[in-house]
Amino acid sequence: MLQEGAHGKWTVSSSDESAEENSDSEKPCTSSLSDAACGRTSGPPYPCSEARKVAHKRKASPLKLTDEKPSTETPPAVKQRPSQEGSGWCLSSSDEESEDQQKHAHKETVKEEKNDVLKERPLNLCKDDKLSENLKEEEYNVTPSEAQDTWDLVTGGNPFRFFLTKVSGIEQNYNSGALHIKDILSPLFGTLISSAQFNYCIDVGWLVRQYPQEFRKKPLLIVHGEKRESKAELIAQARPYDNISFCQAKLDIAFGTHHTKMMLLLYEEGLRVVIHTSNLIAEDWHQKTQGIWLSPLYPRLPKGASGSAGESATNFKSDLISYLTAYSSPALKEWIDLIQEHDLSETRVYLLGSTPGRYQGSDKEKWGHLRLKKLLKEHALSLPVQESWPLVGQFSSIGSMGADGSKWLCSEFQESLVAAGSGATTLRKCDVPIHLVYPTVNNVRQSLEGYPAGGSLPYSIQTAQKQLWLHSYFHKWSAEVTGRTHAIPHIKTYMRLSPDFQKIAWFLVTSANLSKAAWGALEKNGSQLMIRSYELGVLFLPSAFGLDKGYFNVGGKKLPEGKDSATYFPVPYDLPPEQYGSKDQPWIWNIPYTDAPDTHGNMWVPS
Repeated sequence: MLQEGAHGKWTVSSSDESAEENSDSEKPCTSSLSDAACGRTSGPPYPCSEARKVAHKRKASPLKLTDEKPSTETPPAVKQRPSQEGSGWCLSSSDEESEDQQKHAHKETVKEEKNDVLKERPLNLCKDDKLSENLKEEEYNVTPSEAQDTWDLVTGGNPFRFFLTKVSGIEQNYNSGALHIKDILSPLFGTLISSAQFNYCIDVGWLVRQYPQEFRKKPLLIVHGEKRESKAELIAQARPYDNISFCQAKLDIAFGTHHTKMMLLLYEEGLRVVIHTSNLIAEDWHQKTQGIWLSPLYPRLPKGASGSAGESATNFKSDLISYLTAYSSPALKEWIDLIQEHDLSETRVYLLGSTPGRYQGSDKEKWGHLRLKKLLKEHALSLPVQESWPLVGQFSSIGSMGADGSKWLCSEFQESLVAAGSGATTLRKCDVPIHLVYPTVNNVRQSLEGYPAGGSLPYSIQTAQKQLWLHSYFHKWSAEVTGRTHAIPHIKTYMRLSPDFQKIAWFLVTSANLSKAAWGALEKNGSQLMIRSYELGVLFLPSAFGLDKGYFNVGGKKLPEGKDSATYFPVPYDLPPEQYGSKDQPWIWNIPYTDAPDTHGNMWVPS
């Protein structure tokens, strides 16, 4: 049936339910895998979501605004509704999504595709040509002076050890405090013995090329969540490399993902842990805003040290071991033993993870939003009039929140995020403002990547139209402070700020998007927490950095150095966030945008 609305005309399938299942499902789409090698489709040669596949296709076959407008067919199940007053787009106001639909709303975290790096070049190439094309685009070489700068950066005055990734195409001064994956894997950081890479979407060939030549044959364990055809494809990618082994994360609850992004790097000199937000594919390290926490170099403990030796004040060592133990995998036993043998006492962050399961009793507080609640109650200081301190959440994908805020966002989730020390008064949750930062259509259109950047923001029309109430919380992406306004965020951050946005009670960088699958949802009258996915992040609390006043100051463009540096936290985007205007729309990946060109002169037609 032909539909007409704010975004023009397109044909709509009547198979609503089936298409919604596939629109931004957690399950990777594998149909293009076997055909991808020689241009039989324009899909990336590894598992990815529908949103990523579309972005890849649009990079490969851009539709110029000057072209005759094509028939704008949407994927099946995109149903146009009569326009709603002031919404700027055509949606239904129907109620809560079914449990099944909620699951894929979290794909979300979508598998990132090869497209961002393949700038508007046709992809009818065979494998060898395609590889050389990718290599040109992904080229990142470090000069000796840059290497020294990176070393100084990591060993110098950054007490938080929180970094952004380098972005191609912005002013170089904004990359001076940032890292590329090649920097992280550089021999400057240690003489590698072996490594483990935990991630969601992985291009094995690209990953191997990020290691220095001298480390490319060192043992590498890849921890993933792929199943069936996509697992076979991942293993096939690694066939040329004898040094690579795999660990498949158990995903026993439907629509869960292995979304954690972590590196374990064992050196002759010690051990390093890296917790970050980037998939292991070229475009995630190219023109997106991403976050990294880089641990200190952990020295090996003396032989015969006690089991509790090398623990930090933040309990990071035992929490990391607990997280790895949750995989119940023999392949990770070696890494658990290695962590046990190292001194992690210098760690100043708290580990915050999610692992799939249904948790009761004290186990409820081990993972997800209840874990954050427990940490805040135990270690965050109560602040005067704290109920008016707003929450900020910033993410790249959104799950189903239910028919209204009371279903999850403004009930159990908010209750966990407003927790504070024992001295705090009981808060009325309604007094705590929530600012959600998620890119608008114009944010995406004007980005360095243009519309294809929206492939990593897989909010679907099917999910969006069931929660129009949520969009009143939305704020634009703006990052003039770090020169990254046009680098679409794939980073996820959450924090609690003072009403004037000058002080931070706590800051979290994590892989977890805004979804129940990632954070967990209470069941059985609140007695059980159900989590679908693996997630991992680190929490920064002022008390762990020797600040007894209970807050960090918000760092500006020029952060102070020296003894005051630990009091200023480098928030990567502009504060306070700016609320959506009346004409702003949240980016929705599976509807067309044909009224205005992106930065490459192209339209977005997801068909």
